[in-house]
Amino acid sequence: MIHSLFMINQSGDVFLEKHWKSVISRSIVDYFFDVQNKVESPVDIPPVIATPHHYLISIYRCNLHLVCVCMTEVPPLFVVEFLHRVVETFEDYFGECSESAIKENYVVVYELLDEMLDNGYPLATEANILKEMIKPPNILRTVVNTVTGKSNVSDVLPTGQLSNIPWRRAGVKYTNNEAYFDVIEEVDAIIDKQGGTVSAEIHGYIDCAVKLTGMPDLTMSFVNPRLFDDVSFHPCVRYKRWESDRILSFVPPDGNFRLCSYHIGSGSVVAIPVYIRYYLGSGSVVAIPVYIRQNISWQGGTVGKLDMTVGPKQTMGRTIEQVKVEIPMPKSVLNCTLIASQGKYSFDPVSKILVWDVGKIDQTKLPNIRGTVNLASGSSPAATNPTINVKFAISQLAVSGLKVNRLDMYGEKYKPFKGVKYITKAGRFQVRM
Repeated sequence: MIHSLFMINQSGDVFLEKHWKSVISRSIVDYFFDVQNKVESPVDIPPVIATPHHYLISIYRCNLHLVCVCMTEVPPLFVVEFLHRVVETFEDYFGECSESAIKENYVVVYELLDEMLDNGYPLATEANILKEMIKPPNILRTVVNTVTGKSNVSDVLPTGQLSNIPWRRAGVKYTNNEAYFDVIEEVDAIIDKQGGTVSAEIHGYIDCAVKLTGMPDLTMSFVNPRLFDDVSFHPCVRYKRWESDRILSFVPPDGNFRLCSYHIGSGSVVAIPVYIRYYLGSGSVVAIPVYIRQNISWQGGTVGKLDMTVGPKQTMGRTIEQVKVEIPMPKSVLNCTLIASQGKYSFDPVSKILVWDVGKIDQTKLPNIRGTVNLASGSSPAATNPTINVKFAISQLAVSGLKVNRLDMYGEKYKPFKGVKYITKAGRFQVRM
């Protein structure tokens, strides 16, 4: 199924390779580099690249490319999901999935990859099962292993591998029983010059941190379950119960995991609750939390003027935080002389990217930045104006209107502490100038 895995950094260097079924020459990655050189952004690389004798299936996460090599036709989403599991496992073990973290833990990385894939087929991909087999690295364990020559791999098979619930280890005990759920929604949107919505959609997911004793059986219900569209569930969810009652019924893994992910787009208008539909108006399905009033004009051949204001639009009274605006300027721009009423700005003369770190938006005094943009002498401004990339975060708001109704537990007699948090963030949020 999966023959080899190559990890590539931003410089285009293969810093890790792992082979399962047969050793494949590193030169196969040249096909990936050929496609990479033809696109403007790493996210534009097609996930599947067909070569004369192989298929290259890749993802881009944490500024790294993970490229799998397959010699036969396979379901692409099968491989893509496995690659995402690899990244999430590294983040769980090392705190981050970066080139430096992987190089510092090469031994553990190869041990994990050996356990996660067996002869090309996924075997153990749940974090709590892997942690029973391979202990997470720490300074003391590293020193002991170096002196004694032992490895992090356990001699005992995990208890979960032998049960009907392979994602949860047996005999879990906690002094404080608690379950936390984060409903996180990312807004992808393209806004035109006049402020109209060209396209908008929401990618949401529910992340869980469950620390419960024994073998609890949980059910989660929603106020508006018809809002869900294109849902992907963790294997612990009983799908038939969801189909019949629109209730999430599951025995949770121990620790952190993603319960489900969902998508809301233009086809979901019938699922939007009445009060949300009234709030958004009839012309839009997805609420746009921020707006940008911007104007860039070129006077003569060497100087341009920029004026930009950021403000809240549809936030239902919540405060917009962590606002950052990025503008990739034309290559003829030398520097920018601007005055920001709030936050700080910086201009990189090499990448030609103007970054304005706004922070929190105060509705009584909207953030504004204005000033001049200087071009190289003899050059002309670009034929088209740049596109603004916006980042933001809103706490205690699910912009889709999704709301958890209740969470019940069966199978255990204690009463756990439960909490739900809502967060809205910017995904690929672009404004045309």
